[in-house]
Amino acid sequence: MRKKNEEIKILVVEDETILALQLKMNLQKFGYSISGVEASADDAIRHVDTHLPDMVLLDIHLKGEKSGTDAGRYIWQNHHIPIVYLTSYCDNTTLKMAMESEPYGYLSKPFRPNDLKATLQAAWYKHSYFHPTLELARTANPKIQLPCGYVFDRVSGVLTCHDESVKLTGNEIKLFQILSESAGNTVSFEHISTYIYREESNDLSKLRNLVYRLRQKIDAHLLENIFEAGYRLNV
Repeated sequence: MRKKNEEIKILVVEDETILALQLKMNLQKFGYSISGVEASADDAIRHVDTHLPDMVLLDIHLKGEKSGTDAGRYIWQNHHIPIVYLTSYCDNTTLKMAMESEPYGYLSKPFRPNDLKATLQAAWYKHSYFHPTLELARTANPKIQLPCGYVFDRVSGVLTCHDESVKLTGNEIKLFQILSESAGNTVSFEHISTYIYREESNDLSKLRNLVYRLRQKIDAHLLENIFEAGYRLNV
């Protein structure tokens, strides 16, 4: 069941005081709860580690040694909390760094309140669609025991076999993460492909090639192809 707006806690990370206040007021007007307001990357990271908000509204260009993309990368990789970036400008290098945190949206300053509202709604919908069991997984052991001596850590994205690390590509880690959230159950081809490649497409050849390459590294019994339905991570 998806959360209602008042149940969704949003962390605002913005070093422009007036804009931060405007964002807070707009979010409250839309019915969201405010997890907090921070002005630096380090404070944002500490807040997330302590309070685990549901979503983060994060300025890319923050004052200090660490940028918004540094904070965003840490938050996504360690907590899988959805991020929406705010930016007044963005060069190719910054954009590439931002993509590492797999943001669910961007807002260019200045923006209208309705644009903010629509972006947050879309971000939460996508996150709930891709990670329907993530909240339950957070309360459980992040390490999932798999057949043949394999263990996958859902937080760090590390796969081991008899305590030896198995080297995975970024997309292979994503595949394990989306399947591990529904371990033992079938996840549709379309759901997996859209999550990994973030594009609406019926061309599943990229996913099949990804699975083929992954199976060269792991025991074939781990991943099962369910005919005309999807893939299942066996446990």
